[in-house]
Amino acid sequence: MPRTLAIDYGAKRTGLAVTDPMEIIASPLDVIPSHTLENFLKDYFKKEEVKRVVIGMPINTDGSATNATPLVQAFINRFKKVFPSMELILHDERYTSKMALDAMITGGMKKKDRRNKGNVDKVSATIILQSYLESIQ
Repeated sequence: MPRTLAIDYGAKRTGLAVTDPMEIIASPLDVIPSHTLENFLKDYFKKEEVKRVVIGMPINTDGSATNATPLVQAFINRFKKVFPSMELILHDERYTSKMALDAMITGGMKKKDRRNKGNVDKVSATIILQSYLESIQ
């Protein structure tokens, strides 16, 4: 069964999360340098059946663009050209970094591990994906 993949795109790093084949549970997948994301996705889509990609869209609480919005929009435009047949969903990513940090604290992650921004990116992608899954149920 096909999966859904979530992307928390950043200037330096990108957090990735994926559902189980039944699309019930979102789990962290990886964090990779953003400049390698296109090649990573090409390889991943060859190995795994993915039916849609959810991208966290950075917006302010008033709905306006953030300083990261143009960067993410540029990635979205490139994604649509490289993977034209892949379903693409934009999902609000407000507060996901804060929620990720809170989840890591609640889960008992050591302070040293919480400082690793890659861990925050993976958990943020997972929160984006879980939020998307809850929104379609």
